Amino acid sequence: MFSSGLFLLPGLAASVTGPSVFLAYLVSGILVLPTMLSKAELGTAFPRAGGTYYIIDRTLGPLMGSIGGFGSWLSLVFKSAFALIGMGAYISIFFEVPITPVAITLTIAFGALNVFGAKETSQLQNILVITLLSVMAFYLVQGFSHLFSLSMLDIHREKFTPFFKDGMQGFFATVGMVFVSYAGLTKVVSVAEEVEDPDKNIPRGMFLSILTAIVVYVAGVFLMTSVLEPAAFYKDLTPVATAGNVFLDWLPGDTGLILVVIAAIAAFASTGNAGIMSASRFPLAMARDKLVHSNFSKLGKFDTPVYSIVATTGMMVFLLLVFNVKEVAKLASAFKLLLFGLLNLAVIVMRESQIEEYDPGYTSPFYPWVQMVGMLTSGLLIFEMGILSILFTVGIMILSVAWYYYYAYSKIDRQGAIFHVHERLGQYKDRGLEHEMRHILQEKGLRDEDPYELVVSKATILDVTDNQTSYEDIVEKACSTLATKVSMDREELIKAFHKENDFGALSIGQGAALNHTRIPAEAEPELFIVRIKDGLVTRDTCFEDKGKEQEKHEFYALFFLVSSEKDATQHLRFLAHMAEVIDQENFFNRWVSAKDEAELREVLLRNERFINIYIRSDDKTAKLIGKKIYEVDLPGESLVAILKRGDSVNIPHGNTEIREGDKLSIIGQIEDIEEIKELKGK
Repeated sequence: MFSSGLFLLPGLAASVTGPSVFLAYLVSGILVLPTMLSKAELGTAFPRAGGTYYIIDRTLGPLMGSIGGFGSWLSLVFKSAFALIGMGAYISIFFEVPITPVAITLTIAFGALNVFGAKETSQLQNILVITLLSVMAFYLVQGFSHLFSLSMLDIHREKFTPFFKDGMQGFFATVGMVFVSYAGLTKVVSVAEEVEDPDKNIPRGMFLSILTAIVVYVAGVFLMTSVLEPAAFYKDLTPVATAGNVFLDWLPGDTGLILVVIAAIAAFASTGNAGIMSASRFPLAMARDKLVHSNFSKLGKFDTPVYSIVATTGMMVFLLLVFNVKEVAKLASAFKLLLFGLLNLAVIVMRESQIEEYDPGYTSPFYPWVQMVGMLTSGLLIFEMGILSILFTVGIMILSVAWYYYYAYSKIDRQGAIFHVHERLGQYKDRGLEHEMRHILQEKGLRDEDPYELVVSKATILDVTDNQTSYEDIVEKACSTLATKVSMDREELIKAFHKENDFGALSIGQGAALNHTRIPAEAEPELFIVRIKDGLVTRDTCFEDKGKEQEKHEFYALFFLVSSEKDATQHLRFLAHMAEVIDQENFFNRWVSAKDEAELREVLLRNERFINIYIRSDDKTAKLIGKKIYEVDLPGESLVAILKRGDSVNIPHGNTEIREGDKLSIIGQIEDIEEIKELKGK
């Protein structure tokens, strides 16, 4: 976000609205919040390369996805090229070098860096941002120290009167002008696929970014307005440097100017570098979806989309050589506003589609009012951009639609979530999106608040040794036990398990199958685990395996999961995680060779959230001997889930006394388990 919006635009914006320009930056920061909230929700639900493109494609369909993909890529390429022109201009302050060749050299250098990986690129990004914010913090502190030494009444009379230079019309026109200064806020979602723990880090990064940006923009522009003469400020293309000369003159020589130039270079470099990283993920995602050639989806030696990065870098070089990048970058701003509006619409589509697999790690508050405000704001600001910007946007849309029907239409067979809204009206529904989102659920894994370990720990286990036991017999036993736990009629539960639905009993390989249902009543998730040591032979009539016809299967593990309809996404996360556990290479051998119930549970539990403690009199665990469970002070919310004593496996109660030789199975958060590990030492 910090490039032209801070180091170039303030003076031009002030020429339209006058001293109220700092307020325009504040209002613009507030107006971008709806889109930020919507993008945070969508980004955690769809942590995939391509960001805006991928989200629009999966929600509004591939035609709109083509428009979003090409438009996002081009507008970001224009903005990034413009940022590197600005960087070259600031470098030329101290070195007599031609700006365009410098910008081209920087483009190629950042492109090469992006080839080496997102981690290396983000490390440079951290250095650039830390440098920028450190200098700007010093700049603001010095500036306001200078300001407080003056008469605030005189400053207000001389510099802030009249407050609105051209009335409210000029003020809102300025709001539209500076709104694009925050456009980079949501670009992190373009690389969401490479973000660790996107459910937490994407929203957190966005909130910290917008807060920092608003503070720096508003305080910085207020400072410039306060110390510069209005007439000079309105014409100044380097207002940060000019204002710095006023209150950094106590530094020796050109030190103040050098600091400002360093900050500006860091700002423009971070924008250009992050722009290439984000923009290159659009062709990557579009190639995966067959909207452009498959080469753009290929990853190189460093797991980066080399073809896509080269194409993005090449396009930037072409623009720098042929176009007036500054003017075209302004035109592309209207398209960004259109995308902002579509992203707010996408949240409404996803919520109203009622797709159970839609499981964002962050949900936007005040739905749908926030999204409606976001769409209205985008529409109004587009008209503030002028007729040329609107025509440029329409031109990109027409070319994108033409490409879609010429190249991609016959290659793809999918629709967006918008068809799930249609389905509620009795029309077509796109099942492929549901399966894709289930895969996303499996990749994202469980959330911290999901009681998976607790459910496994308290699950009933049936170890089948009789070869004559049928699948129907197992269902009867499972339903009898689970019906008692969830306070439901046994026959109703049997019908629920046998009922045909999207899943049925799901065969997931390695001799295992999942059977599950959700019930209307409020109930905690309950699991029934079956181990058939010698295997159970059955046919497809009992198990959903739609790709085959009446083939025999041999199963060694069956799982029956019951949970409430009120938490459908948690139910799906449980299924996805269990499928991932069962898919592990050593699952089958560990499962079949498990000696007892405790070992069967251990196979299913996450190692980092689970630990076994053996109670001995010659190590640190000796202090637990004779204590009751409720007397044991475990860190955090950890709990003793299983107590094995001899050949007996028990679910302990608070009054259960711990004895020497017991084996305690403890579950908890990762950091708590790490602390408990210290008990195992002598």
